[in-house]
Amino acid sequence: QVQLVESGGGLVQPGGSLRLACVASELDLNWYAVAWFRQAPGKEREGVSCMGNIQYYADSVEGRFTMRKDNYRNILYLLMDNLEPEDTAVYFCASNRAASCPRGWQNKSQFRYWGQGIQVTVSS
Repeated sequence: QVQLVESGGGLVQPGGSLRLACVASELDLNWYAVAWFRQAPGKEREGVSCMGNIQYYADSVEGRFTMRKDNYRNILYLLMDNLEPEDTAVYFCASNRAASCPRGWQNKSQFRYWGQGIQVTVSS
């Protein structure tokens, strides 16, 4: 059974950095795409980035967030720099067990498997 577990969240000041990790079980990241989503209070869950054969980023995080994959440990990292209060949200990793990010990857309905989420708070 596919399991995704996020870690690395916390409280950071504006302009700071955090690294989130998504550890995958029963899902080889060498072969399957994984996405990051986030959900702020009172808002819809939105796609942040997706890594398959190609990397995709939402406009709101382009140039500040980067994904890196550790193939040996089967972990996908989300490196977040220059964080803003608007980045405050619960962050989730997700997969649809496909090689490529789906068309419309920013739509949560495209993904079947989800982690439990991790809180990121950007505040002074």
